[in-house]
Amino acid sequence: MAEFSAGIPFELDPFQVTACEALEDGHGVLVCAPTGAGKTIVGEFAVHLALAGGTKCFYTTPIKALSNQKYADLVERHGKRNVGLLTGDTSINSGAPVVVMTTEVLRNMLYADSESVRDLSYVVMDEVHYLADRFRGAVWEEVILHLPPEIAVVGLSATVSNSEEFGEWISTVRGDTTVVVDEHRPVPLWQHVMVGRQLFDLFNERDNTGDRKLVVNPDLVHHVQQRERREDAFQPRHQRGRQAQRARQSQRGGYRQLTYRPLPRPEVIAKLDSEGLLPAITFIFSRAGCDAAVTQCVRSGMRLTTEAQAAEIAEIISRHAAELPEADLAVLGFWEWREALMRGFAAHHAGMLPAFKQAVEELFVRGLVRAVFATETLALGINMPARTVVLERLVKYNGESHADLTPGEYTQLTGRAGRRGIDIEGHAVVLWQPGVQPTQVAGLASNRTFRLRSSFRPSYNMTVNLVAAMGPDSARMLLERSFAQFQADRSVVGLSRTIDRNTEAMAGYREQMECHLGDFASYAELRAKITDRERRLAKQGSAARRHEAEEALQALRRGDVIAVPGGRRAGLAVVLDTGPDDADPRPLVLTEDRWAGRLSAADFPTPAEVLGRLTLPRRVEHQVPRVRRDLASTLRASGITAPGRVGKRRTSAADDAELAALRRALRAHPCHGCEDRENHARWSERYARLAAETEKLRQQVAATTHSLARSFDRIRALLAERGYLEGTGPDQEVSKDGRRLERIYSESDLLVAECLRRGVWESLNPAELAAVVSAVVFESRRETESVPRVPAGSVSTALADTTYLWDALTTDERRHKLAPTREPDLGFAWPVYRWARGESLTNVLAAAGENGQLLSAGDFVRWCRQVVDLLDQVRVASAGTPMGAVARDAVAAVRRGVVALGTS
Repeated sequence: MAEFSAGIPFELDPFQVTACEALEDGHGVLVCAPTGAGKTIVGEFAVHLALAGGTKCFYTTPIKALSNQKYADLVERHGKRNVGLLTGDTSINSGAPVVVMTTEVLRNMLYADSESVRDLSYVVMDEVHYLADRFRGAVWEEVILHLPPEIAVVGLSATVSNSEEFGEWISTVRGDTTVVVDEHRPVPLWQHVMVGRQLFDLFNERDNTGDRKLVVNPDLVHHVQQRERREDAFQPRHQRGRQAQRARQSQRGGYRQLTYRPLPRPEVIAKLDSEGLLPAITFIFSRAGCDAAVTQCVRSGMRLTTEAQAAEIAEIISRHAAELPEADLAVLGFWEWREALMRGFAAHHAGMLPAFKQAVEELFVRGLVRAVFATETLALGINMPARTVVLERLVKYNGESHADLTPGEYTQLTGRAGRRGIDIEGHAVVLWQPGVQPTQVAGLASNRTFRLRSSFRPSYNMTVNLVAAMGPDSARMLLERSFAQFQADRSVVGLSRTIDRNTEAMAGYREQMECHLGDFASYAELRAKITDRERRLAKQGSAARRHEAEEALQALRRGDVIAVPGGRRAGLAVVLDTGPDDADPRPLVLTEDRWAGRLSAADFPTPAEVLGRLTLPRRVEHQVPRVRRDLASTLRASGITAPGRVGKRRTSAADDAELAALRRALRAHPCHGCEDRENHARWSERYARLAAETEKLRQQVAATTHSLARSFDRIRALLAERGYLEGTGPDQEVSKDGRRLERIYSESDLLVAECLRRGVWESLNPAELAAVVSAVVFESRRETESVPRVPAGSVSTALADTTYLWDALTTDERRHKLAPTREPDLGFAWPVYRWARGESLTNVLAAAGENGQLLSAGDFVRWCRQVVDLLDQVRVASAGTPMGAVARDAVAAVRRGVVALGTS
């Protein structure tokens, strides 16, 4: 520890010292601390210990970009000889004592029982709170559960409100683990709201430590009230008073404000600059919004850089763009991007080319780019702190709807503000708009609750790997040890307490319903049976009457005269048209009071009877008032009369033998003659209601307990049915087809395995295989009415066969009560096919636009890399076969040009 500390240019914080000392003493460590607090120091100490002890350390991160960044940091500290990098598509010095990798790579190593895990003493899991991620979170738990017990795990997490629960689980499955929680920000964070051009402190006192109750700034509250009154005054009189409501609707994607205009983005940046609050990251939550913000700043003529800085920026741009094909620069938007960087601002989002994002990150860290407009993905791990974070809105689209930011999301986003060692304080600025109240912002800023919830669920690939590695029984036990089951069992504790309280209350109810004449519980049971029988008979009678009414309506013919029995249309009516659907008869009629419309079985408590007939013209224009008047007059003059009031039909309850027997038993019961019978009955009804509620809770407990193991068993049943597992019980094994599935880690793993097993991709050439594989990984960003174009011939046939297999698979999944596999999306097949054939990026992106997919160059590269990733899995799973060779060639065909540059 002393040797390590001597190489650090600053004094370690108490939480860092505590965590490092625990690690040196042989404990595992979980560190939960705010963004920018310096958690990675603990991970770097694990690296130091491994190198000092002659063992290995794996440093895992959730995304490739963070792996690249950490690799560069560790190489600078320990030299290239000691550090390696593995990210799926990149392998550098993989035999080094320290290897940085994505978490998925380590998971795959553990399943394959890789030699690389030998001599491993430490695994650092950076951003371990990613295990809450809906799509990839399971990987973190798989690693934690699978690592040999002698390997120390160093978990680095953002501050979570249930860190003790998380730490208790890790201690349960990994052994002795020290949990270190630090909520202190090394750089204080001040909260502000910008209203127009005025910047207000959010709180009355500059005290964000949480030690004292924070009071919202009254000057801010007063100013916002004035602004809202001013906005309201511009509205038409009949609309006033609804301004805040309309503003909230506007924020959630409804109609736009008519009077309010937000401060232009260049003016916001200029205001921050004048206040000394740059560099800043502005979170916009929209790729298009980020790009538009940069364009606005360029058009405004704003410049945030000196000539010397611009020259340095140009040099860094040239280095990052050196390998970009010159012919693609225009379609990549290179010149516009470069111009913005030279002026000191940029966008950062997933739709950008990786080389562009890496240049922005380097320039921002160096202080050369001073304003970045980013989507929230920037908050997830990339080391780009700023002096100030700006939030344009407190609402974002979550994939399904527009929703308010949670306190956890607000904290994560604003946590970027304040650069340790550079800034003495950080700043969070919310841009005001109508409907945003200071108290709302204060609630987000002062409530830092972020509860970590497991997203762990067994998949098909995980299931075959678990069965192969340890057999089904041991695999079930492993799943029972997951954080997901740990949390589920914790939730059962509260339910069990409620069941206990209910059971106690029910005992009291039973005492109150005791009767000196006999067993009142059996009497109450008879009453309940009678009520239940009456309801069922009434339901049956209603269904029978409706059936009779429908049959009577089906039998009607044009010209029949009937009587509508009740309601506003009561009286005689003539049938003009019997209706198009025999299964749901709805005849069109005209009544004697000239109303024309359709009737249904619901209008006839008793079946309609034909009372007579009228001869109708071939065509009756019932919409014409004169025609309705004349026909109604004919109906009244026909001499046909409606029957008198129909006597009430005897219900089936009056003839039911079972009901009669129950009523006789009730009257014969000793408690029937009790004077206090109804009081006892009220207690028995309370007892029955509470008993039903308690039974539901017991069912909920049963469904929660061992829920993951039951899901695992359902997956095994489906896999055995389809031949991926052989045998039953503890002797169940993975079949030859299952061995192929072990190597497929796609979200649609079983569908890919089915396509390989059935040979539906076997006749394809490399470009065609890339096109078909894309349907399994691609997801369109928005719904489109048009059917995407796909290459004709073999590709079209293979895509149709793939979709057919998907349909059959989802049918089986529903039968086994499993979540259905995502439907193949054909939207990327045409662009990637043309790219794999060697066409230029310009032509491919143009073709994508013509095909209804507006892809940015960055999106195109990102999806191509996902296609490459799955093609590589197909290559490994089909090694030694013609399919494996085609997949290898397809990887090479797609991984060219901009797709092959850098990593993402």
